Amino acid sequence: MSYIPSYINLHTTGELQKRISALTDMLKECRLCPRHCKVNRLQGELGFCRAGDVLMLSSAFAHFGEEAPLVGSMGSGTIFLTHCNLRCIFCQNHDISHLGHGEAVTLQQMAAYMVALQQRGCHNINLVTPTHYVPQIVAALFYAIDRGLRIPLAYNCGGYESLEVIKLLDGIIDIYMPDAKWSDSRVAEKYAQAPDYPAVVKEVLNEMHRQVGDLQISKAGVAERGLLIRHLVMPGGLAGTRKILHYIATEISPHSYVNIMSQYHPEYRARDFPELNRRITHEEYREAIDCARKEGLYRGFPEG
Repeated sequence: MSYIPSYINLHTTGELQKRISALTDMLKECRLCPRHCKVNRLQGELGFCRAGDVLMLSSAFAHFGEEAPLVGSMGSGTIFLTHCNLRCIFCQNHDISHLGHGEAVTLQQMAAYMVALQQRGCHNINLVTPTHYVPQIVAALFYAIDRGLRIPLAYNCGGYESLEVIKLLDGIIDIYMPDAKWSDSRVAEKYAQAPDYPAVVKEVLNEMHRQVGDLQISKAGVAERGLLIRHLVMPGGLAGTRKILHYIATEISPHSYVNIMSQYHPEYRARDFPELNRRITHEEYREAIDCARKEGLYRGFPEG
């Protein structure tokens, strides 16, 4: 593989160890996400996300259902982490994200999972919902590099991130994959208990793009570095799709790779809310695609 992940240089210079120390220190009064619970997770205290000081994994496997540039020919090395700092009432993985179903693993075990996925032929390590475990993940990365890890890291998150933490990930993460869920604070509060989500995600998208730029894809069609944004179209325009796509096109980059997703369906508690208790229509999805094109976006969303 010709591409050299950015974390290799940080490891060589000793900067990675400094980042691990800075991130681990945040666990003492947890501020790993915008909620700033300030609980001491190193002493067993739990905040909003309910994650402790030990990494909890749900699964690790070669995933072929992600975006084509991630999957390539050999799959995306996907590691699902338990718990979440959002409380989306329609979460399709609520048993993992809300209930925390999974197993505790050591840093060395996490490193072994990463290396095993690389040996399997995966093109990247795809960290799903990593926000509340960043210190442990980066500490495990240290061991994984010593074991030979050399493929890009993908940070697959909900978009509700701490700007301070994202800045500390500069040079560690190669591919950022944030959701851009909502443009209306009232909607974000009602469905995820995060009224500041729209403001937070804008800052986060800008910082991620500053670090890695637009998505870079190799001649073999595999993502190596850059920003890949996901947006889930919701019934009745609740996600605020038009505003989100306008922001991406005008404030991030018209060359942004945006996956406009159509797979919303009522899960978890969504059936308790009449406005969420249906799939989106073909017309709603086509409207989202047309909006992206009108904004000048052209990469990522389905062309069919």
